[in-house]
Amino acid sequence: MILTCPSCNTRYQADAAKFPSAGRDVRCAKCGETWHQRPPEPEFDPGALVEEPAPEPVSQPMPSPPQEEPRPQAYVQSAPSFAVEPPEPVVRRPSPWPRRILLTAGWAGLAAIVLVIGFAATNYRQQIVAAWPQTASLYAGVGAEVNASGFRFENVKYHQRAENGEPVLAVSGTLLNVTTHDLPVPQIRVSLSDGEMRELYHWTFAPDVTTLGPGKATNFTTRLTSPPSAARHLDLRIAKAGE
Repeated sequence: MILTCPSCNTRYQADAAKFPSAGRDVRCAKCGETWHQRPPEPEFDPGALVEEPAPEPVSQPMPSPPQEEPRPQAYVQSAPSFAVEPPEPVVRRPSPWPRRILLTAGWAGLAAIVLVIGFAATNYRQQIVAAWPQTASLYAGVGAEVNASGFRFENVKYHQRAENGEPVLAVSGTLLNVTTHDLPVPQIRVSLSDGEMRELYHWTFAPDVTTLGPGKATNFTTRLTSPPSAARHLDLRIAKAGE
């Protein structure tokens, strides 16, 4: 039987025995068009309607029956190979929205964590440096003011006067604990330098108390007899270990 694609008019040669009476779905191998094809109707046989002539009397010879002329064979143009394939199943893809929502929520959570860490590192840097002194170099690298010792000097004053015919340098001030916990009071280092900031002399002393609570302060006073006459600058800081 001959099949013709209703879309591209491509013709195919198919075996009619493979088609049930109800027909079946076929697909064009060229354009992919799918249609329902029913089997061909039985061909009309004109020879079946020819009646046999009545028999002649026995006395007369029976004429020979007419011979049926051969019917011309229909010309069928060669067609490309034909394959009957079932329709492709419809695949339902999952919606991308749940994944996008989870991804957006993840980025929002990460941004919130970064903001919280940045706020804490900026507003509580004094406490952080007091707990981890090695972080002081990180804050210094970004230009953030930080006190690694946890103490601050306030109201620092110095004056020089003569006592028993000798010059005496007196230095006074207040030492304040700027952290939120108790700290042992360290030694204080006093340095004298000349006009070119070259150190001429230094000494260390310990305040009268050994521990300061959070936000507490203590006053201190130290004296040096016969300070260098070339001294022009005074520097006050927390003494390092071994100084």
